[in-house]
Amino acid sequence: MVCYKFENNKEKKLEVGKIICLARTYKKHADEMSTKITKKPLLFFKPPSSIIFNNESIILPKISKQVHHEVELGIVISKKGKNILKNNAIDHILGYLIGLDITARDIQSNAKKMGWPWGIAKGFDTFTPISNVILRKDIKNPNNLDISLMVNNKYMQKSNTKNMIFSVEEIIEFISDIMTLEPGDLILTGTPEGVNEIKKGDVLKANLNNKINLRVDVK
Repeated sequence: MVCYKFENNKEKKLEVGKIICLARTYKKHADEMSTKITKKPLLFFKPPSSIIFNNESIILPKISKQVHHEVELGIVISKKGKNILKNNAIDHILGYLIGLDITARDIQSNAKKMGWPWGIAKGFDTFTPISNVILRKDIKNPNNLDISLMVNNKYMQKSNTKNMIFSVEEIIEFISDIMTLEPGDLILTGTPEGVNEIKKGDVLKANLNNKINLRVDVK
C-alpha cells in the first residue's frame, strides 16, 4: 500500500489509487516532441508501485538507454465522483503536488513506431516521484502556478499551469465522464517543454509556485 504524505503532517493516511496521466497538454512540449495537440485530453496510466517520495532515488532500468524527466502538476482527488461538471470540479480536489513522470523514451519511441502500447516506458519502479500534498485551501488558483525543474542546479523546465491547453476543471470533467474518480486517485496533468535525459548521479529539484518542493537523485 502506497500512501500520500502531507505538508501539514496531520492528515490521516490516504492510499494512492489510480494514477491517471495526461499527454500533450502544453503546446510547446507537443512541438518539441514533434506531435500534434488534440481537441480532447489523451490519457494513460501509471502503477502506484512506481511512486517514490522526497529525497529518494530514481533507479534507471537496465533495458533502457534513454530516460527523460517530465515535471507535472498533480491533483489528488478527495471524494468519489462521476460525470463531474466543471463548476463542481474543485470540490472533488483534496490537494495538489508536484510530480515527475519519468519516461524510458527509447522504449516509448520504439513502441510508438511499431504501433504497440507504451505503458512499460512509464511504469518502472521509481518512475513517479511525488512531493508531499499541499491542501486545496492553500492554492488559490491551480490554473496559474509556476512550475519548474532543475537538474544539477540548472533549470531544464520552467513554465506556468496557465499554459496548459486544458484547465484543471476541464481535466476532471473529462476524466470523470469516462471513469469514476475515487478518493486517493492522482491526476498528473502533463509536462511543459524542456524534457531531457537524466543520468546516474543527477539531482532533480522540482518546485511548484514556491510552495512545495521535490528533490530526488538518479541511480
